[in-house]
Amino acid sequence: MLKERLNSFRYAFKGIADLFRSTPNARIHLFATICVTIAGFLLEITHIEWCILTLCFALVFAAEAANTAIEYLTDLVSPKHHPLAGKTKDVAAAAVLLAAIGAAIVGFIIFLPKLYALL
Repeated sequence: MLKERLNSFRYAFKGIADLFRSTPNARIHLFATICVTIAGFLLEITHIEWCILTLCFALVFAAEAANTAIEYLTDLVSPKHHPLAGKTKDVAAAAVLLAAIGAAIVGFIIFLPKLYALL
């Protein structure tokens, strides 16, 4: 039983590695996450703001992972172009975009007042 649980974590980490290896947008999100994290330390954001940003990071990466999984599955079941396969991929990509837009808005709400105070 313990071995299966440990294997499930190994598979999950394998999936994370594949996500960053195969998905350029995941690497862009990672770069943005690093930049925001550095800014958070420099601007001394609060614990609550860290919690909110962490949830945003997780939401964007989870959406990107789900999008990638949907793309893999769509390519498997519909190797030839099909309008519904294209719509499936478009809507999955839209989920990532919506999460990223939401995260960016949260970032502006947290960081703009702090940057304004520096001026």
